[in-house]
Amino acid sequence: MKQEILSRIQKKFPLVQKPFEVIANELGMSEEEVLEILQAEKKANIIRQTSAIFDTKRLGYKSSLVAFKIPKENIATAVKIINSHPGVSHNYERNHDFNIWFTMAVAPDSLFGLDKTIELLAKLTEADDYIVLPTLKLFKINVKLDTTGKDAKKEKLIKVVHTDIKLTPLHHEIIQNAQYDIDFISEPFAKIIKNLNINYETFFNILQELQEAGVMRRFASILNHRKAGFNANAMVVWDVDEEIGEEIGEEIGKKAAEFSAVSHCYLRPKYENWPYNLFTMVHGKTTEETNAMIQEMSEEIESKSHMPLYSSKEFKKVRIEYFTPEFTEWEEKYKTVV
Repeated sequence: MKQEILSRIQKKFPLVQKPFEVIANELGMSEEEVLEILQAEKKANIIRQTSAIFDTKRLGYKSSLVAFKIPKENIATAVKIINSHPGVSHNYERNHDFNIWFTMAVAPDSLFGLDKTIELLAKLTEADDYIVLPTLKLFKINVKLDTTGKDAKKEKLIKVVHTDIKLTPLHHEIIQNAQYDIDFISEPFAKIIKNLNINYETFFNILQELQEAGVMRRFASILNHRKAGFNANAMVVWDVDEEIGEEIGEEIGKKAAEFSAVSHCYLRPKYENWPYNLFTMVHGKTTEETNAMIQEMSEEIESKSHMPLYSSKEFKKVRIEYFTPEFTEWEEKYKTVV
């Protein structure tokens, strides 16, 4: 039952007062059994975090994927500098001349802005070169590892139309509280309810409102890939012809995104020194499994070439903490350097 529980909490976490009771009823178990399993998986670091997952852009933050070319002897120092920025959530070493890949976000009230921040980090790390790869088109972002081995090879993508929303102080308070990891206890949201002095109905209604507006992508558990047995995770980049037309290009992106093993799929810009514009994150338990999936994808994706970039080291993988003072503090520290 452990794998079924892990699958369930990744896909659609029940937003109710007693979520684990709901899962237990679905699987014909007791709430105590479900909690015992989840607590053990958390202790083993298989479950990384269970919380609301917010859309950085919808919260007013500007973000991009960035690749630095760092001399091997400078990597340790460079990584320390990059990771010190609170807007860096993921940072990996990959098998390419552009060897340090990280995601970067800056707050809505940033003094430097995104481009200047990246320029500053390049200067501080003495990078030989760098490329900024913002999202031009998002086809998919949904990390769900197939823990049961029962998921279909492909999944139907559902187009979601988001509603408009004006964020109130209560929305901001709920975002600030719901972004953090919950405890595996019978009523995991009780602390938030008490802190904000609201009732469960208000809390869940606002989370639903945030999700319908696209501000919250979903509420779910994220697993630690390697601890969960998914040891071969590749960022596969594809050179898709930009002249084929927007409609066909979108079709190619959707084809890639439909593969269940793909968690992220984006269209990004090309450069003279970087010909790849379609990015897919492909997850597998072994390199052989992942390579077989990439081969299968290549038979359906119309591209000039593709390249898998496996991560050799993970330097940072955290959630950005929104609306916290760390962003301002970091910029204050370096404002004389810009």
